[in-house]
Amino acid sequence: METEGNTIVEIGASYIHGPSEENPIFCLARDYGLLHPEALTAENQAMDIAECFPGVPNWFSSSGQRLSSEHMKPALEIFIELLDETSQNVNKENTRWASVGHFMRSEIQQRTAERWKDKDATTRALLRCAISARLKEECCTNAAHTMDEIDLSGFEMYKDLCGLDCMIPGGYEGLIDSLMSELPTDLVSFNRPVRCVHWNNTDKRETAVTVECHDGEGIAADHVILTVPLGYLKKNHSTLFSPPLPAEKLLSIQSQAFGTCNKIFIEFDSPWWDTDTEVIYFVWEDEEDIVDQVSDISKFWIRKMSFFTVVESSDSHVLCGWIAGLESEYMESVPEEELRSSITQLIHRFTGNPRIVVRRILRTQWFHDPWTYGSYYHTTIGFSKKDMENMMAPLPMEGSQSQPLQVLFAGEATHPHYYSTVHGALLTGWREADRLISHYAPQRGTA
Repeated sequence: METEGNTIVEIGASYIHGPSEENPIFCLARDYGLLHPEALTAENQAMDIAECFPGVPNWFSSSGQRLSSEHMKPALEIFIELLDETSQNVNKENTRWASVGHFMRSEIQQRTAERWKDKDATTRALLRCAISARLKEECCTNAAHTMDEIDLSGFEMYKDLCGLDCMIPGGYEGLIDSLMSELPTDLVSFNRPVRCVHWNNTDKRETAVTVECHDGEGIAADHVILTVPLGYLKKNHSTLFSPPLPAEKLLSIQSQAFGTCNKIFIEFDSPWWDTDTEVIYFVWEDEEDIVDQVSDISKFWIRKMSFFTVVESSDSHVLCGWIAGLESEYMESVPEEELRSSITQLIHRFTGNPRIVVRRILRTQWFHDPWTYGSYYHTTIGFSKKDMENMMAPLPMEGSQSQPLQVLFAGEATHPHYYSTVHGALLTGWREADRLISHYAPQRGTA
C-alpha cells in the first residue's frame, strides 16, 4: 500500500470480489469494522455483476472525441453476452474454438455484422474498436497477454460470487493488522527469506522438514504450508526444495500460467472526468479487427492500457491505469520520465485537452519483483483438473511410505474456482489447515 498525495492506493490486491456472505474476506473485513456502510447493504451483497463495472463509464476516442456512453452500449452488450456464453461451448465434441479469444473474436465479427447492419459504417467500426478496448480489460482481469491463451474449459472453472465489488477504505493492510492483533506478540517473523525447504529428512533429525533461511538458521517442523506465488515457485523450484519436487508435480506447476497485470496511478490537479465516473475507456479507432495485443511492444505498448478506474478520495484526483501481458512487463522497464511523457501524451490525445497536467505517477512492477515474478494465475490452453490437483497435492505424493503431509501447498493458484482472488488465497490456507486437523483428529464414522 502506498500514498499518492493524500490518497491511499493499493499496489497489490485492491478489491473484495463478490462481497457477500459466501466471501470469507468480506466477512472478516465486516466483522473488524473495516468496510464502508454502503458495502454492507443487502442490495449490494445481492448484486451479480461478474466483475463488470456497473457504473456509467466515460469513453474517449483516439481522435480526441468524447463518446456517448449510450452510443457505446451496444459494444458492451455484445461483449458481456459472449462472456456469458463461453460456458455453452465447453466440452463440446469437435469444438472449433481453440480459446476464449478465438471464440469471442469469431462470434463478435458474426454478430456485429448481423445486428449492426442498419448502423452506418463509421459507427460499426467505432463499436468494434470499443470491443477491442473491453477485450484488453479482460486481459487484465485474467493477467493474460491475450485471451487467445485462455482455455475455454479452464475459463469456466472460475466462479463468481455475488456482491458489488468493494474496497477496504484503509487498504488491505487494515485487515492484516486486525488479524495480527489476535496473535501472540513475536509469533510471526518478517524479513526472513527462505533458501530451501528440506523435506523427507533421513539423517536422524527429530522432524521430517527443515526450513533453511538465508541467514543460516534452520527451523525444524513436522509440517510446512507453502504459500509462495506461482511465479516464484516456477522460477525457484530447483533450489527451493531438497530433494527436488517429484516430476509429476513439477510438470503440472511448469505447465500453468502466472501472468502479469500492473497498475499505473496518475495524480492530476483536477479531474477531467465526470463526477460519478468509475471507469474510463480509451478507444483506438484503428482496432476494429478486435485486438488485445500490439504489433510492436517497444513502440506501441501503451495501446494495451485501454481503461482507467477512478480512485476514491476526498481531496485528490487519481486514476489507476491497468495494463496486462507482455506490454505490461515491458512497461516496467521504461524510464520514469519516458513513462510520464507517454501517459501525458496518451491523455492529451484522447481527451483533446493539452492543458491537462500529470502531477505524479506511481507504477507497480510485479513481473520484475523477485518475490512474485508476476501477478496472478490464469488457465492456459490444455488446462486439466489433474494439473490443478497435482499443484495442490502435499509432499510426499500419494503412495509414498514416508511421513505424510510434510509440505502442503496453498495460495490463489491452487484454488480450482477462486484463483486470482484474495478470498481464493485465504480459502486454500484454510483448506491445508483443515487437512492437518483431519490428519491429527480424523473424523469417526457413525454406527
